[in-house]
Amino acid sequence: MSVENGEWIMRGLEWDNPYRIRTWQELVNWINEIGFLPLFGNEVEGFSAEEHTSPDYWWTGNRQEDPWEWREIIAASAQVAYGKFFGNKAGFISLEWLPFFVNCRRDGYDFDARWQDGLANRREKKIMEHYLSENEEGNTVFRKERILSTELKRIAGFGKGGEKNYSGIVTGLQMQTYLVIADFQRRKNKLGEGYGMAVSILLPPEAIWGYETVTAGYREKPRESWERIFRHVKEMYPKAKDDEIRRLIGKAP
Repeated sequence: MSVENGEWIMRGLEWDNPYRIRTWQELVNWINEIGFLPLFGNEVEGFSAEEHTSPDYWWTGNRQEDPWEWREIIAASAQVAYGKFFGNKAGFISLEWLPFFVNCRRDGYDFDARWQDGLANRREKKIMEHYLSENEEGNTVFRKERILSTELKRIAGFGKGGEKNYSGIVTGLQMQTYLVIADFQRRKNKLGEGYGMAVSILLPPEAIWGYETVTAGYREKPRESWERIFRHVKEMYPKAKDDEIRRLIGKAP
């Protein structure tokens, strides 16, 4: 997606192109095949869902054809992880590759350990403490309660008269893989009827796929996980410049 002469231009494939991704499940299958994928076009040419779908159906509201709608379906399916993972922008990560992203993005830290070592800030803590608690044995428990991100904002004390930059803090927690977008729902009026745009529901990945699955990458050094991700992009897109890849996947830990 780019701006040309003041207009948003979507890149993609012709409707009758045999390589065009036609359904949300086809997109999931491709994500699982290649490992991870940004939603929109970026500096690495060809490395996005946008460039492999039809530009004519974005934001049409057609659940069968619209990739913008697909992202909601995919997030709710839990077949892959969805969130702002690539340069603060949205994308998908397969469950095979998620542990490596978790390891390098967190630098091997669970959030509570990051906080104890003074590496997390107070606003991050105010959001994450909604999701984390301890059981009788003193082990961290990841709450699975699903609330709209607008409600999380209120509970965590952001907004008018409170903490600032909720959107930026939440994006940062997704980039660090402490949160993912697990679903989307519409807000409801007094009659229980949905209205407006869909609002994201955030959860720790551990609450969806389990701690052992999510943190399996802790077995290697964070730098090794980052290099694994970098090499994978380089193998898939050998013409991509190293700096372009770094801007997309983030700096090495």
